[in-house]
Amino acid sequence: MTTALVILTVVEIVVAVAALATYLILITRHLATVSKYLGKVAFGVRAVETQTGAIGPSVLRINQTLREIEGALGPIAEKAERAASGR
Repeated sequence: MTTALVILTVVEIVVAVAALATYLILITRHLATVSKYLGKVAFGVRAVETQTGAIGPSVLRINQTLREIEGALGPIAEKAERAASGR
């Protein structure tokens, strides 16, 4: 009886280890797939960063021009209101 219990225990341990090994292999495959896609995403992000690098200085100039326009719009709007009320 003891021998049968020992054999069953060993079989259970082997089955448990085989199940764990199977799941570890599946997880490894999924992680490899995720790693491949993350590599592609990182490559794409680097390409976007490289292609849009020249935009920074242009945006600063555009923002400065827009601030100047904003500053000029106040007096222009006041003149338009005065002209409209004077009619």
